[in-house]
Amino acid sequence: MGRPLQVRGLAILVTFVALAPCAAQSSTGLPDRTLPWVTDEVNAPRVAYRKFHSKSLGGDVSYHVFTPAAYDRTEERLPVLYWLHGTDGGVVGVRPMARLFNDAMQAGKVPAMIVVFVNGLPRRLWADSKDGASPVETVFIKDVIPDVDKKFRTLAQREGRILEGFSMGGYGAARLGFKHPDLFAGISILAGGPLDLEFMGPRARQNPRLRELILRDVCANDLNYFKAISPWTIAETAAAALRDYQTVIRHAVGDLDDTCGLNRHFHKRMTDLQIAHEYFELPNVGHDAPALLAALGDRNDRFYWRVLEPADAEPKK
Repeated sequence: MGRPLQVRGLAILVTFVALAPCAAQSSTGLPDRTLPWVTDEVNAPRVAYRKFHSKSLGGDVSYHVFTPAAYDRTEERLPVLYWLHGTDGGVVGVRPMARLFNDAMQAGKVPAMIVVFVNGLPRRLWADSKDGASPVETVFIKDVIPDVDKKFRTLAQREGRILEGFSMGGYGAARLGFKHPDLFAGISILAGGPLDLEFMGPRARQNPRLRELILRDVCANDLNYFKAISPWTIAETAAAALRDYQTVIRHAVGDLDDTCGLNRHFHKRMTDLQIAHEYFELPNVGHDAPALLAALGDRNDRFYWRVLEPADAEPKK
């Protein structure tokens, strides 16, 4: 596969996406119009708000876009990093994550890219629900990515895209990245969950009501559907393609995180399937995305360089 000819000196564009109310009918049921497909506008430095019409939904999709100063200083097309949020939704992460990525870019620690923070609705596992009410995956893959490529100056090819997420977003990065290896050159799984096929890990046991809602809203109370959409299952069928594409995969979790045990088992699962990846357990880190990234330090920075500039996989000083 080809690689971007040049990404050094480009800017990171951060896009925060929320999905819109839909009128289209799925094969099994109507999409739920009461879901928060369109979010309120977030006011933050260099963060813009956009809505567009989703063909998959027959309604509007909204997202927020952070563009650093470097975006204004070049006419080159920019690589894209899509960030997937955790269980509760993504709007609250717009300001802190935009600031985190901006600071890293300004310091030259990470390559200049486009970073897209997608709002995939609360509790939806970054998947299409069995009943058709919340087609999160379809909207992201078929509508959001093409709209970002159309609206912004992106490097609109696999070699210019990274998929990254935390918690349920890490689960989503694994399942979507593995399922669509033709779209993403790099996958970053941060404290991913739920990563067990029975959905009975520590966090599920601590919050049985949340587990009940997720199984109801995404899987129509069908545990077999939950198993089918799990990255644990998808990894088996995707392993050969991930090897062929030479997808760069990073997997990290804190050793104080209650998801640590299941992430360790998923690391072993990838190893057994001969899916090449880096794995890190960070000491004294709980379930906290900024703390996890900070603990990774230069290892975090090298991941982005390795994906986008494989011949020169070191942070620029």
